[in-house]
Amino acid sequence: MKIRNKHCFECATGESFWDFLNKDSESSTLSMFQDAMASDSRMFKLVLQENKRVFEGLESLVDVGGGTGGVTKLIHEIFPHLKCTVFDQPQVVGNLTGNENLNFVGGDMFKSIPSADAVLLKWVLHDWNDEQSLKILKNSKEAISHKGKDGKVIIIDISIDETSDDRGLTELQLDYDLVMLTMFLGKERTKQEWEKLIYDAGFSSYKITPISGFKSLIEVYP
Repeated sequence: MKIRNKHCFECATGESFWDFLNKDSESSTLSMFQDAMASDSRMFKLVLQENKRVFEGLESLVDVGGGTGGVTKLIHEIFPHLKCTVFDQPQVVGNLTGNENLNFVGGDMFKSIPSADAVLLKWVLHDWNDEQSLKILKNSKEAISHKGKDGKVIIIDISIDETSDDRGLTELQLDYDLVMLTMFLGKERTKQEWEKLIYDAGFSSYKITPISGFKSLIEVYP
């Protein structure tokens, strides 16, 4: 499965999934990937309707790895006063336009993340190993600690409950774990693994809320 820190995709193609995806910004592969992420984001509308409290009281939000802005636009529809930033690779957001309260910014989440009251990480951390995820979380913590304010990080990802009686749900989550390993050397995490990662990044507390079947919403506080 793993040869000298190479994942199966890289062993088969000679390059990482992200390099393969981004080598041609006009490629149909990148377009299909963005369409798939946008389709998944539309399902977020149900999550948002049931969890509005998570975004209430915020003045600004940055959606890290937000792609073409599917999730951010849904949030902006319900909270039009919220200043939203979609933060992704320059080749993803370079040609996108927003409005007064919705803008697109290109950059590298491993270097820095724009400041905001909240950082949204939807389907991001499971792509990366613990060391890489720790860097993203530390940058997120720095982003929400601005102007003397302490915001929060909002994570949407899988949290595996190994004690669950729902065997089908657990098997589905573990299947995703295998996909993340073979494609990215990433992983789906158990509650205990999330807790360690969150505390290692310097956060003080967190709350996990199961949503949409096999996913969870994780609120993380500095």
